[in-house]
Amino acid sequence: MGGAPDFRIRPAQTGEAQSLSALAMRSKAHWGYDAQFMDKVRRLLTFTEADLVGSVVYVLSIDDQALGVYRITGTPPEGELEDLWLDPSLIGRGLGRSLFEHALGRARELRFDSLVIEGEPNAVGFYGTMGAQQIGARRSPSGRTLPLLRVML
Repeated sequence: MGGAPDFRIRPAQTGEAQSLSALAMRSKAHWGYDAQFMDKVRRLLTFTEADLVGSVVYVLSIDDQALGVYRITGTPPEGELEDLWLDPSLIGRGLGRSLFEHALGRARELRFDSLVIEGEPNAVGFYGTMGAQQIGARRSPSGRTLPLLRVML
């Protein structure tokens, strides 16, 4: 597997909505969901150009290719980490941690006290390792009830 490759984390740029949406779909599909479920959640995993302008969206890039993304929404003191996606080829190499830590740093700069995360059930362990605590559950537009976590800043 190897260590983490050289990467940078930068603000999302206009024109990237389609590639970031494809990244989110690849990342979600990594967990083995069937095509019917993936079709059902496509809308939830789609970034729009308005999202890139109206939200805090950062991209992890390697060789100018977007391979990770996060999005923070809300108004201080509590925000929401609505998206955190990493290309499946990079899972297990420390880049998810780097992306998450960048999100926390950016949230602190924006004066958030905490971030709520509607967690992908397969990623709850990751978020727990990163210091998030489960605070309940939330019904998702996908029809599932998902774990709700909070990380204090």
